[in-house]
Amino acid sequence: MDPSNPPSIAARRAAAIARHLAGLSPHDAAAAGATVAVLEPSACLCYAPPESSEPAPAFSLLELRALLDGHHLRERDWAFRAMEESPLFCPRRCGGKVLVSPDYNEGKEGQREATMRRVGYLARRGVFRGWLTEPGPDAELRKLALLDCLGVYDHSLAIKVGVHFFLWGSTIKFLGTKRHHDKWLSDTENYVIKGCFSMTELGHGSNVRGIETVATYDSKTGEFVVNTPCESAQKYWIGGAANHATHTIVFAQLHINGRNEGVHAFVVQIRDENENVMPNIQIADCGHKIGLNGVDNGRIWFNNIRVPRENLLNLVADVLPDGQYVSMIDDPDQRFAAFLSPLTLGRVNIAVNAVYISKVAVAIAVRYALSRRAFSVTPDGPETLLLDYPSHQRRLLPLLAKACLMSSAGNFMKRMYVKRTPELNKAIHIYSSALKATLTWQNMTTLQECREACGGQGLKTENRIGIFKAEFDVQSTFEGDNNVLMQQVSKALHAEFLAAKRKKQPFKGLGLEHLNGPCPVIPDYLTSGTLRSSSFQLS
Repeated sequence: MDPSNPPSIAARRAAAIARHLAGLSPHDAAAAGATVAVLEPSACLCYAPPESSEPAPAFSLLELRALLDGHHLRERDWAFRAMEESPLFCPRRCGGKVLVSPDYNEGKEGQREATMRRVGYLARRGVFRGWLTEPGPDAELRKLALLDCLGVYDHSLAIKVGVHFFLWGSTIKFLGTKRHHDKWLSDTENYVIKGCFSMTELGHGSNVRGIETVATYDSKTGEFVVNTPCESAQKYWIGGAANHATHTIVFAQLHINGRNEGVHAFVVQIRDENENVMPNIQIADCGHKIGLNGVDNGRIWFNNIRVPRENLLNLVADVLPDGQYVSMIDDPDQRFAAFLSPLTLGRVNIAVNAVYISKVAVAIAVRYALSRRAFSVTPDGPETLLLDYPSHQRRLLPLLAKACLMSSAGNFMKRMYVKRTPELNKAIHIYSSALKATLTWQNMTTLQECREACGGQGLKTENRIGIFKAEFDVQSTFEGDNNVLMQQVSKALHAEFLAAKRKKQPFKGLGLEHLNGPCPVIPDYLTSGTLRSSSFQLS
């Protein structure tokens, strides 16, 4: 880069934001302006800001990071430092720069084992301490912050940890009772047992109510007998099942005395202490995927597996020894919704992870645009930086702005979730469903534009953006197809709109409050200053 021809003010400010967009700060706050290796476009495209007499950006980078990350900055730095100190995360060096991208040249099994080694290392460093046993909103926010960090480094790692803690572990915690907590939570947090989450079937993804796995109660033995009655009932895409999981939560239709009581959740052991598959259980690998090959997705069949009565997660409903069915929720629809509640936290995590990947992609693309030059204004003049072209700014800067707004939305949703009350359940479902869909869709749009903005370098796997497209495409369908989720959101908001109008009451609690005020008046575009008014823009 030619120091005599530094980038423009707009380009320098974009670079400053990009350096902090992904929340990766240096260990020492005094080095806040330093580059971070994980965000470098590649070994040969490392950008270091040139010396310049131009004024620094007119904002505090540390305050910007605090605003974007939102919470637990010290804990995030501690987690990043723990990863940076291990060769499991930083196996290669080039030109003094640490390259921390996963080695995608490894085969499927190699990536899976690398993921498990990373999980083991993080467990020994105490990263997961308190994730299931420490109560309170602050503990939950800390856990979410640390998962953000893992997702920035390696998507497979974040999903592997997410399945174990947020699907298996949180389901035990929120749908189970003391007997389940005492038996499994501590061992889950310490990774003594490895859990997975068996909801999706070959024939049923979004339509969970229609799953075909059956759990029949045997009152003579006090056990549930779990069966896969047909091929479409096989549990499919179960993260952790193919290689490592020892236990799973099975969602099945509960049959008692010939009556179907609907979908319920059961704890089933699928491997013994020597990691051998349990009798009458068949497990197969889902095979190579376009991304996330560090996660061992598997298929599971059950053949008359007997499960103790106590393994029914019974916070919502229970079966007494004589076979009597009891529930704290009389309405079957509300009961079914309660059993799906663990998916809410999963959607929160997916949405926030999408935000961070958008941040990383934009940071890489902006930095590349500050190192790559193309064409010159005069025949013998210096070539122009990509980011000094208005067309390139119009490609990337709106994405940068959207990433900042996405951060705000993600932080809002996280705080709503950790402070949840029964009165907020509907609102949390609407927000988590809507933001999971919109933020993951926007992430894919961002990744495509950033890939193109990096030209051919965007195709290299080690430059991350190209592989992100394959890795994060799945976010639009797992834990709820985005189109189905948006239909749920529309249906819920429309019902709330009609109910409020019928009762002649103001909207409250579901994101429709802006409709309580008067409709904003669109001014004449020639009116001086009106369109630039922040109050008008907010309205």
